[in-house]
Amino acid sequence: MTHNQRYRLFAALGTLGAAGLFIFFILKALSSNMHAYVTPTELVAQPLGRTVRLGGFVVPGSIQRDETGQGNISFQVRDEENSITLHYTGVLPDLFREGQGVVALGQNTGTHFEATQILAKHDESYRPRTSATQGAS
Repeated sequence: MTHNQRYRLFAALGTLGAAGLFIFFILKALSSNMHAYVTPTELVAQPLGRTVRLGGFVVPGSIQRDETGQGNISFQVRDEENSITLHYTGVLPDLFREGQGVVALGQNTGTHFEATQILAKHDESYRPRTSATQGAS
């Protein structure tokens, strides 16, 4: 193998290696920002105090609001098998209601789930309230 061929081979291998490292770091950064959610059944397997997203449905009749006006709220979130009590302080999304899907970011304390953020989910047939009320008349 001549000097030029060896130089080209090492240059090609170096370029491929650098591209591979670049792609690896990009995918690692993207995967750390992707948050799938766990269900109440899967939450049992998660370590206590770890920040996770909890997904499920709000149990009808379980919403309890604090009367002090501090914005404290607690409710049950369920999946097909289990449910867990969720505590949250703050303003709830407009789409939040009983029986509706919800995703909460927070930590499992062992006795309840302490949420720092609540996201309400809707199905694919969602229409804004103005459209839904106008269509009914």
